[in-house]
Amino acid sequence: MSKQTVLVTGGTGFVGIHTILQLLQQNYIVRTTLRSLHRKTEIIEALQAGGLTDLNQLSFYEADLTSNSGWDTAVAGCDYVLHVASPFPMTQPDDENELIIPARDGSLRVLKAAKAAGVKRVVLTSSFAAIGYGPRIPGHVFTETDWTDEQAPIMAYIKSKTVAEKAAWAYIRTEGGMMELTVINPVAIFGPMLGGIASASIDGVIRPILAGQVTESPAFTFGVVDVRDVADIHIKAMLHPAARGERFLATSAGVMSFYDVAQLIRQERPEQATGIGAMQPTGDTFYIELSNQKAQELLDWHPRAKEAAVLASLDSIAR
Repeated sequence: MSKQTVLVTGGTGFVGIHTILQLLQQNYIVRTTLRSLHRKTEIIEALQAGGLTDLNQLSFYEADLTSNSGWDTAVAGCDYVLHVASPFPMTQPDDENELIIPARDGSLRVLKAAKAAGVKRVVLTSSFAAIGYGPRIPGHVFTETDWTDEQAPIMAYIKSKTVAEKAAWAYIRTEGGMMELTVINPVAIFGPMLGGIASASIDGVIRPILAGQVTESPAFTFGVVDVRDVADIHIKAMLHPAARGERFLATSAGVMSFYDVAQLIRQERPEQATGIGAMQPTGDTFYIELSNQKAQELLDWHPRAKEAAVLASLDSIAR
């Protein structure tokens, strides 16, 4: 029986590298796309840091989400595509379309190439950004049935993820044919870094807290998930028959604020807490509620605790 081939887009990303690692550990033939093949050394070094010594089943393809070039070659002969590539801007663009158009058109570009190649299923990495930005209703529990209103006054990144996911579902309904789509909607992603590859959450939450740059805890809270569990749910969603046409909210139980993260560091990693400022909780902090019940029941997915995910990031930073 021939081995199955999986394309993972965006191999230099935090989720991408962990997904490639798990697929190779499970003996898949893996391809990954890069905007420039000059960056493949980053992936090789990160996988070696993750304990892999045999990379013979990994190959690299140059393809950019803003261009049609390279995608047909990258996808040809693949059984599955995990479209993980998704740039996260640390600053908001002046024109929201700088994010929205590449996110939407890039997802459609991958879907069209996958369909032409006869791929069985595409798993698309969306975000909680496409679920959780609407009216704040006390007691409301966010699930996969919720959608962000892209007409609301929201940040460009949040809008881009919502528009891109809706465009992907529309394409599958109207032009997808026999190809299947499953969507993963992760919350803030933490966990161990491989070869120094970090997430926007590590760089945007943990590092500023450690550096004492956060002097006042913002009033919002966020879900937390470990990158190893995000990679795992992608693979489970790729394989499970019941995942066809479904979206899955990927989150650990509970949520955290910046203050909660700082307190966790003080309690569990005091040696790393010396630079944390005298941050205080905000009195009007709004603790959202999330449910991962669907993923647990349908995919038998059981993520690590949110505290374990954050501490894994800290331990990576300390090394």
